[in-house]
Amino acid sequence: MNIAICPGSFDPITLGHLDIIQRAAAMFDRVIVAVLVNPGKNPSFTAEERIALIRRAVADIPNVEAECFDGLLAEYARLCGAHTIVKGLRAVTDFEYEFQMALVNRKLNPEIDTVFLASGSQHMYLSSSMVKSVARFGGDISDFVPACICREISERLSRREEDG
Repeated sequence: MNIAICPGSFDPITLGHLDIIQRAAAMFDRVIVAVLVNPGKNPSFTAEERIALIRRAVADIPNVEAECFDGLLAEYARLCGAHTIVKGLRAVTDFEYEFQMALVNRKLNPEIDTVFLASGSQHMYLSSSMVKSVARFGGDISDFVPACICREISERLSRREEDG
């Protein structure tokens, strides 16, 4: 079985992420959307909430699943039996960082290759940070996140602004 991992924080998942996941699902037998648990960050959504949002967003893609991981991606890939990491690129600046990460992952796990997929032009500007900023100020994020989770994300993020 040809297994790929799409890693990230997905805080929250965006239409840009979903585009990359859908395209990866067409290329691989199994795609694991791997949510990084980073204790050094303060995400807007817990890891469990991010997994639930992702699962709802990919519910119609049968070969995609979502899981949490912490630690080294190269080791997680080894444990999952994955030989490919799929990363979306929005701009040249993304490539510089992701290229370095690909080299490190390959050094740590020589069986891992990284595939870079260019974002569609309609998603090149899109990031989770941008979604959070728009939502916190009450802006419409319906063009940025999957429709099935838009309301939940909007309500959570606008509440965080009120609570803060």
